[in-house]
Amino acid sequence: MHLDLEHDDIPAIRLTEVCVIGAGAAGIGVARRLLAHGHSVTLLESGGLDYEAKTADLGAGRNVGEPYYDLEDSRLRFFGGTTAIWGGRCAELDRVDFERRDWVPHSGWPVSRETLEPYYREAWRELGFPQGPDTAGAMKAAGVPLPDLDPARLALGTWQFDERFNRFTFDACADLRAHPRCTIVTHATVTGIAASDAGAVTHVEARSLTGRTLRIHARYFVLAAGGLENPRLLLANRLGNDRDLVGRFFMEHPHARGGRVVEGDAWALLGAFARPHRVGGRKVAALVTPSAARQAERRVLNSSMIVAGRQPADARQFIGMRAYSGLKHKTAPTRAGRGLWMLTKRAASFVQERADPLRPWLLHKAGRLDLALLVRAEQAPNPDSRVLLDTESDALGIPRIKLDWRLTELDIESVAVLVADFGQELERLGMGRVETAEWLLGSGRRWTTDPLISSHPIGGYHHIGTTRMADSPAEGVCDAEGRVHGLANLYVAGSSLFPTSGWANPTLTIIALAMRTGDTIARRIEAAARPPSTWAEPPAAAPRLRASGGRRWSIPAELVAASFFGLLLVSDQAGDDDFDMLPQASAIEYTAPDPTPEPDDEEDGDADDAVPRPVL
Repeated sequence: MHLDLEHDDIPAIRLTEVCVIGAGAAGIGVARRLLAHGHSVTLLESGGLDYEAKTADLGAGRNVGEPYYDLEDSRLRFFGGTTAIWGGRCAELDRVDFERRDWVPHSGWPVSRETLEPYYREAWRELGFPQGPDTAGAMKAAGVPLPDLDPARLALGTWQFDERFNRFTFDACADLRAHPRCTIVTHATVTGIAASDAGAVTHVEARSLTGRTLRIHARYFVLAAGGLENPRLLLANRLGNDRDLVGRFFMEHPHARGGRVVEGDAWALLGAFARPHRVGGRKVAALVTPSAARQAERRVLNSSMIVAGRQPADARQFIGMRAYSGLKHKTAPTRAGRGLWMLTKRAASFVQERADPLRPWLLHKAGRLDLALLVRAEQAPNPDSRVLLDTESDALGIPRIKLDWRLTELDIESVAVLVADFGQELERLGMGRVETAEWLLGSGRRWTTDPLISSHPIGGYHHIGTTRMADSPAEGVCDAEGRVHGLANLYVAGSSLFPTSGWANPTLTIIALAMRTGDTIARRIEAAARPPSTWAEPPAAAPRLRASGGRRWSIPAELVAASFFGLLLVSDQAGDDDFDMLPQASAIEYTAPDPTPEPDDEEDGDADDAVPRPVL
């Protein structure tokens, strides 16, 4: 069932088994898992079914650290979240990403790679890849000319592309809308999270921009609002922050130009790395990372890099790329706008698969493109890189975000080592030599962004680490199952849980962890004593249904023309990144029911066994 807090008659108080806050990939994943276990779910979404400027403004904030995208534009607030414009890049975290590395402060997950493996397999199946990911070996077997790099130094990783761009949109979630135990409430921004002295959340308060309110009482709550909003809500409600860790360790996948290949085999390098390939009909792309052994030897991070045709660093951006980027970022990500840009992406992909590597090779031979090293880096966890609350509040009274993004020397040195090793390998193979970017040389180095290296030159719009998992509350906000330390029934889902980021785009791991969180909550509910027979959900008010089809969209002809104007020049950049179009009640006495305590919960002082059941 779908209700809208702005328009529908909804009882001011609702009861449910689990309340999930945020309808993106994480929230949808948790909801589906719980429904499969037979539990009832209320899914709250701050936005509506499409982009709205007033709703988007709730996410505005200030950048006070490294230059970053405007925060209002760095994620989307409507059903499906930023995955509504997802580029489909899927990759698992490497085994080394889960390990505690003595040269990477604050590294190590409380969850092993082996523990997450079955959920990775399920996540691949959910995305339409029952066979799992295609490896670099499978690419070579399919005839892709990947270079034979020394495996002691460098590894070849892969991205798998989910080509169903709208997988998490409202239209694609008919199973949730039709499910008798699922209630979706849109335009319901959570403004308050109330917790008892016993250490459990009792209810959340949600409001619409029109002033209507809703209170949700539940047995369990899941915060799945993204890597910026998750810490924002915890900080605003003074929850989970006894050790001053909420919002710290903000990480991105920063992008940069690592240098360029000169006197090289342009055809072979562009053919290997500059575009995705088809393996068994599936779209796959290769990348270069340092081997796990090399990371330990040189004490560096697990960053990644590809070779791509890009304009020289000192060039003036192609007029086609200026038109493409300018219009993309000025066009609101409405249904019509998203449809246009998905059409553009498909057209670009069509051209790229048939014209590359010939197109960039010819432009390189003509002196228009460099064989550039496009870096997508791992960022080291840094407690000084953080999300804070600002003094200004949004239209609903929630303090806005202040983002202090900070990078370290380890982030830079890791790229420098990767670039140097790749250069030595190319020389050994007779495929060229590397000229390292100036910013990676000398002392006093600072991370340098290059607007010509990617359509998203700063980073991947990945917000990671701000409610990190750890076994001890002294090291993280959440435990190994995603439960907030010190709160018996509040869980977090999404990339804000990640203690480290690796090079892999986070969506696949978000989905896998969401499945695991759903299983964890279901197991606790099922192990607990059944609630009194008097406890039941009140009958829901019938929504006023509104027709959603038949709306006609007007798209300016000049927008369409400009979209294709630079297509031949920018088709490889149209698929650069993970996300596109991101511009720069008194009648009820209630406390939460008793979640089943786990054997190790008593060690950290969490109050898992102190919450009674609801009484009507």
